[in-house]
Amino acid sequence: MSPKKDWNHWVEKTLQTRRDAGLLRTLESVKPSSAVHVEVDGRRVVLFSSNDYLGFSEDERVIRGVQETVEKYGLGPRSSPLICGHTSLHQELEERLAGWKRTESALLFPTGFSANLAVISAVANSDTTIFSDELNHASIIDGCTLARRSGARLKVYPHRDASALEKMLRVCETKRALVVTDSVFSMDGDLAPLVELSEICEEHGALFMIDEAHGSFVFGKHGRGLAAALSIGDKVDIHIGTLSKGAGNHGGFVATTTAIKTLLLNLGRSYIYSTAAPLSVIGGILAALDVVESDEEPRQRLWSRVEQLGDGLGVKLKSPIVPIVIGGEAETMKAARNLRESGIGVTAIRPPTVPDGTSRLRVTLSAAHSSEDVDRLLDAIDGLSKWCDFTVKNKGL
Repeated sequence: MSPKKDWNHWVEKTLQTRRDAGLLRTLESVKPSSAVHVEVDGRRVVLFSSNDYLGFSEDERVIRGVQETVEKYGLGPRSSPLICGHTSLHQELEERLAGWKRTESALLFPTGFSANLAVISAVANSDTTIFSDELNHASIIDGCTLARRSGARLKVYPHRDASALEKMLRVCETKRALVVTDSVFSMDGDLAPLVELSEICEEHGALFMIDEAHGSFVFGKHGRGLAAALSIGDKVDIHIGTLSKGAGNHGGFVATTTAIKTLLLNLGRSYIYSTAAPLSVIGGILAALDVVESDEEPRQRLWSRVEQLGDGLGVKLKSPIVPIVIGGEAETMKAARNLRESGIGVTAIRPPTVPDGTSRLRVTLSAAHSSEDVDRLLDAIDGLSKWCDFTVKNKGL
């Protein structure tokens, strides 16, 4: 067998193995009609799987920001920021983000994923131990993997267990320690104990880094995030955020000190070697910041939908992410298909994204949902309860 044929054989065998296990991922095209309403194979579906928490992807003020920027500047220079891609509008947005997050500086990234890769691999070396929550996002996990190539040590502490973290820090053997956690966990919808974590980091001199991918634009006054809502934003050394969720657009950012920003400019590989965001994106995000800082109504509407769903399910929800844990993969896929037939789009989440035996329907809410949309979802979930058991997970502080 020639080398090329061997490769083809390996690819097909690998795909078949995943296909046999029911784990083969495929793409499905949707035809959008609004932020949360689409057509799939001619059927109208209400999406409860989008991270557009405030419905900003269809907000006229945000769209106008995109249009006016493109009309005035086009898409801007196509290059990495360190060559010629960093424009005055990129700088304006970074200054706005820093002011919004109450930090010295901010730095834009192509995605939140790349932001985590850059930060962790840049700040952690052989003199560093990283302490990471066991349910942190894949981007944090991959950032830790990169840092370990530079000699950093990694300790994973039990989910949301501040006491266990404190005990681990007490016996840390390296000069420096980095504690990293999501603020809102993407698969369980629960919240990190940020107050306790900040106190522990301060006591042990650990750098405190939080990923507010699902917290920014959603929690706190003007959507500044969960840390701001808990009045500990100044205790966080590095804030990571995405602009593809609550901002309804695309990209990521780091809000931190000027010194750490400069470090990232020099050592953050996913920043250095990536093309800067086009100005259409920048204009939309600047407009989204204008809206979130001046109009609380979209966030209030989002939390009204969260309360409505929680009341219908009989639980006190703490975030717009609501996992309905069924357990078995086959049952979960069947449940997703049943919901789709009812015109409700909820993605089935299976291993390896979540642990074995915890396959789930991951519901996410948006300000773009109407109360009638949520009522339809509740009716569809009630239909599931007639043939399968499930648990609603969404823990608070």
